[in-house]
Amino acid sequence: MTADSPLSEPVTRFAPSPTGLLHLGHAYAAFQAFDAAKKGRFILRMEDVDQSRCRPEYEAAIYEDLAWLGLVWDKPVRRQSEHFAAYDAALNRLRGEGLIYPCFCTRADIAAATSAPHVGPEGPVYSGTCRHLSQGDRQARIDAGTPFALRLKTDDAHARAGGLVWHDATRGAIEATPEIFGDVVLARKDTPTSYHLACTYDDAQQGVTLVTRGIDLFAATHIHRLLQALLKLPTPQYAHHGLIVGADGKKYSKRDKAPTLRALRESGKNADDIRQMLREENVPGAVLWE
Repeated sequence: MTADSPLSEPVTRFAPSPTGLLHLGHAYAAFQAFDAAKKGRFILRMEDVDQSRCRPEYEAAIYEDLAWLGLVWDKPVRRQSEHFAAYDAALNRLRGEGLIYPCFCTRADIAAATSAPHVGPEGPVYSGTCRHLSQGDRQARIDAGTPFALRLKTDDAHARAGGLVWHDATRGAIEATPEIFGDVVLARKDTPTSYHLACTYDDAQQGVTLVTRGIDLFAATHIHRLLQALLKLPTPQYAHHGLIVGADGKKYSKRDKAPTLRALRESGKNADDIRQMLREENVPGAVLWE
């Protein structure tokens, strides 16, 4: 399937997490963003919120691999770990509007809350146990050092924002239905922001006008569209592409030790070989920009 960019000079981005070496799936995503930029700008961002897993050597390897692929990006590179204060300010804005609350439930608590949980894009949808705690009860638990997450009152937030729509390159206008996530987590005590909040905020701060990313993140855009409305951020256009999968039918991942770009380079492959390998994958639902 072919789709032309709806923007004459789009600003795109590739935003990996430096928690391991890049593989073919990353190369495909990076090429999608780079090729879509055309006469626009291609931005690189390090999504290094999880400081327990991110490593400087992996960040250095990302630069090396992308340069080997022939990609050139705008500088400086934005690191999410350097902007925790900005994410906290966004959370405070939502807190001031009464749209977030602390949740003290563990994953086991959530799983035990109902025998037949409603399942959303990120697993069982939270039943809302802590949403109804009194302010005094919440403060007592916080003072006692009980770990907590900050959740968004998704239904109230959507009602306040009104009807929301976003545009996907291959699927057209999509009505946002963030309620499918339930009260989504926006931060944790030990992690000051979530993917949803940091990604949405950073895309706006970096002036991204076209978000290219895998179809596995299609559902996340419902939440991102809601956060854009709540925080008065611009809404980019989106192009969700297919995924590179292995012989087992699963998408390539660091966890499953997918073939890395470093290993392919050391085996004698070059950037043209990688592009040809990706063309031969014939990825279902691909968005082609060449």
